[in-house]
Amino acid sequence: MAQQRLILTAMAITAVCWRAGLAQGPAAAPPALKPIPRVQVIPLPYDQASFQCEGRELTRYHFGTGLVLPFWYPIVAPGGQTLTRMGHPHDPDSHRHHYSVWISHNKVNGVDFWSDGTGARIVCQRVLQYEDGDDEASMLSLNAWQDKQGKTQLLERRRTAVRPWATASSAPSGKGQPDAGGEWLLIVDLQLEPPGAEPVVLEQTPFGMIGVRMAKSIGVHDGGGRILNSAGQVNEAEVFRKPARWVDYSGAVAQGGAEVVCAGITLMDHPSNPGHPTPFHVREDGWMGASLTLRGPLKILPGQPLRLRYGLWVHRGIPAVREVQPHWEAFSQMVLTSISPD
Repeated sequence: MAQQRLILTAMAITAVCWRAGLAQGPAAAPPALKPIPRVQVIPLPYDQASFQCEGRELTRYHFGTGLVLPFWYPIVAPGGQTLTRMGHPHDPDSHRHHYSVWISHNKVNGVDFWSDGTGARIVCQRVLQYEDGDDEASMLSLNAWQDKQGKTQLLERRRTAVRPWATASSAPSGKGQPDAGGEWLLIVDLQLEPPGAEPVVLEQTPFGMIGVRMAKSIGVHDGGGRILNSAGQVNEAEVFRKPARWVDYSGAVAQGGAEVVCAGITLMDHPSNPGHPTPFHVREDGWMGASLTLRGPLKILPGQPLRLRYGLWVHRGIPAVREVQPHWEAFSQMVLTSISPD
């Protein structure tokens, strides 16, 4: 009996599907499918967002409210290797605040948001927008910089954008290019403002606003990598706290047979940022950061938000100054995207 019931059920399902096909007619029009955007940001569980180009993840943004602060990890090289790491390779406890690529500052109204263990946190309040496209995918979020008592010291609107970034000859168009060959650009736009009627002071410090902790194999000490800035200065002795348009950190990421595969990241300061060209704090143990307030404090007044932009060009090889400079020039000419409330 059970077998007969299964047969009758299958026959009934077949009949329903057959009648549905007849209702549509033998020449039913196909659905009007829309093109799939080439670059997408995919929301994931546990407050993460995956930025992908043609299905390949380029980076992932972590913004859960249980974190000390949001960050981007991994940063994926054109060959698929991870170019950044979490924490210092030889001092993972006292430098656990090195979160791959992150935004922070050491002294905001006297509060230390740079170090772990202070009780201060940068908390994502909500995601405001996700956008996909053929040239770029982006995410806009609202963050509150809260001290250990939970009081908001600073409000921040943050836009993360990812785009394929082509060879120097075609990059100045400012658009992602089909022939980027796996190289890409991460654009971080920030808008900082007081939460109330009192100004916010970003005090003098070398630590903030953006930091990059490179993979161990790329570090000068551990892997024989190289630090280079826009003035042609090389490694920590020459680059440390010197003003520059950009700093590049490149080195070995894999062993491809008899050849060593190299890649790196160029951290770029936008010319609209205060004090550009900014000093860069670098170390041969594998980190670099743009020091917005090394030369003095910045005061943010109510109604006059501070707008910042940084770019990270993710590339193959170990480029020379002449190879990096066209990419910075293209980045510098890109129109600042509005991230203000409507």
